[in-house]
Amino acid sequence: MVELIGESVRLREFRASDVDASLLVVGDDRVTRFLSFDSRSREQAEAMIAGTVERAAVEPRTEFYLAVTPKDGDDLVGFARLGLTGVKADKLGYATDAARTILNHAFGSLGLHRVTAAIGPDNTASLAVVRKLGFIREGTLRDHVFTNGAWRDSHLHSVLSPEWNTRDHL
Repeated sequence: MVELIGESVRLREFRASDVDASLLVVGDDRVTRFLSFDSRSREQAEAMIAGTVERAAVEPRTEFYLAVTPKDGDDLVGFARLGLTGVKADKLGYATDAARTILNHAFGSLGLHRVTAAIGPDNTASLAVVRKLGFIREGTLRDHVFTNGAWRDSHLHSVLSPEWNTRDHL
């Protein structure tokens, strides 16, 4: 079981009891507008959590999809995802302390070399997070995702372990 502690957040494994709290995020059009999927129903949120719990038990592990909670609490307030896509490379999905915490895990314990983030051009909050964390913009993925009834571009950003390890993130 993975549990990572940041400055103000805790990242922990999902559990079945997280469905209601997750629905407040994945069921809200104002939130999913910036994500790579449409808003989800309760049934879809239940399936998402069940799938996440199931994939967490797979060896070797192919992703770290973790619940973000306040450091001193247990209620889910968001998600952090590190999906292992190849040898020592990953994709990320956000919020500054949660992202910093999972990146420390990626470049520390997991020994990864590269992490990427694909972000919609209108998602100014996520773009600010990756810039703050030292990601470099690599380009645009045209019509990268189909969400909320339309194709959407994504801006691709990355950070490499030598860049991360020379900055003061720890």
